[in-house]
Amino acid sequence: MVERALEAGCRPFRALVDGSRIPPVADRFVERGGEAFVGGDQVRKLVAGLGVLHSVIALFHRPQRPSASELAKRCHRLVIVEGVDNPANIGSIVRNAAALGWDGILLDHTSADPLSRRALRVAMGTAFSIPHARTTSLIDELGAMTDRRLYALTPHADAADIRTILVPADHRRAILIGSERNGLSDAVLSFATQVRIPMAAGVDSLNAAAAAAVACYALA
Repeated sequence: MVERALEAGCRPFRALVDGSRIPPVADRFVERGGEAFVGGDQVRKLVAGLGVLHSVIALFHRPQRPSASELAKRCHRLVIVEGVDNPANIGSIVRNAAALGWDGILLDHTSADPLSRRALRVAMGTAFSIPHARTTSLIDELGAMTDRRLYALTPHADAADIRTILVPADHRRAILIGSERNGLSDAVLSFATQVRIPMAAGVDSLNAAAAAAVACYALA
């Protein structure tokens, strides 16, 4: 994780490393302007508050985020998230999007932070390589996206089967994903083509992150 942050150009602040077995990444951390401290198992356990000890834990300065409009302009394939407040789900969505070739994440202000510790761990650090933006006016941002096709995930029976959606390779697109409790709001759904992932009888929906993976693959 620390190596991926450095490779992505994140500016290091401070690190705590295993004093009995200093990892090679500590040298790179210091070379980039960060401070590194050493500690034994008990010190690192107390500072980190984690059940599993790592050879290095680190703090970085938060990278500057683009605005929602800036992100939309530079991204061909965009994943848009509304109301997903579980950091583990956000981390999985980020990892899926990065793995399947999507190039940006736009979150509303109620969704979890992709750079929170839990989200970063689940995303395996891919949040450092895929840009994201946040907005308090998701409806306004969607209204401005006249240059791309919007596809909203929903379990509604009258939504289009995602397997029937064909997107020309040169068309800009966005997938919209809502929370597992409430799904996407009616206001957001009204801006997009509603699509569903067919499921076996008796199963009404997928986890938000799993649905995002299927959609990112199907609509890539």
